[in-house]
Amino acid sequence: MATLELGIDEQVAAGPAGRTRRLGPLFWAAVGWTVFILAAAALASLLPLPSPTDMDMLERRAPMSLQHWLGTDGLGRDELARLIHGARISLTVGLCAPVIGVAIGGALGMLAGYFRGRFETLVVGSMDVLLAFPPLILALAVTAYLGQSLLNLTCILGVLGIPAFMRVARAATLTLSRREFVIAAQALGATHVRILLRELLPNVFLPLLAFFLLGVAVTIVVEGALSFLGLGVPPPISSWGSMIGEGRESLEIAPRLAFIPAIAMFLTVLSFNLIGDTLRALTDPRQGAL
Repeated sequence: MATLELGIDEQVAAGPAGRTRRLGPLFWAAVGWTVFILAAAALASLLPLPSPTDMDMLERRAPMSLQHWLGTDGLGRDELARLIHGARISLTVGLCAPVIGVAIGGALGMLAGYFRGRFETLVVGSMDVLLAFPPLILALAVTAYLGQSLLNLTCILGVLGIPAFMRVARAATLTLSRREFVIAAQALGATHVRILLRELLPNVFLPLLAFFLLGVAVTIVVEGALSFLGLGVPPPISSWGSMIGEGRESLEIAPRLAFIPAIAMFLTVLSFNLIGDTLRALTDPRQGAL
């Protein structure tokens, strides 16, 4: 019996270490690229780069050189400067929009999963109505009506992400609200606010964090699609999507103008997906079940 208990204790102690070993080089490569692109976007104004809006018509579509590491675009603007400053727009929308979704959707999901009844029916029904509209068409219509700006684009994509985060939070809360620690807190007379904030929120936070990273990847793609269609941030501000859209006019002459921002977007989206999938697997309670 003592041997069996010792074996179980060793498995529990080795659990986190075993999970860390399963991360692998691909996960750390994704983390490295994410940190690099976030740092480059945050420090874009401090880097020794030309202005991303300065045009030189004599240097249109200039090849890569020591002066222009990635060449210039169709208006003679430095491609590297536009790529790094464009990362600011794509990452700002990609990170801020899911924050709106996780804050509102997470709160609604926890309340619906905890209180149940008519409130849950109202919340779920409202989210179903929002999901009934095609997201891209709704984003196109609202952007065309309110105008093109970074704030409008971020708010629209944040609202579109609310139903997904609500469902994740509600599913996690439905499972946790029947657990022993919640029932014990209710028996001891804890208030609903205390149970939601002290007992449920720390356990719901990890699944929401993993889904948040996946939401960042999706949002970057949606922002790129809107910018590609000309409904993103207004010029001369650039984002990866608008750079791809402008580069398609030069595919036969300088295909790099479309491929370089597309590769940057692909690597960033892939990195957030890999990190989100890994965290989702690590925070899955079934992985740690004995």
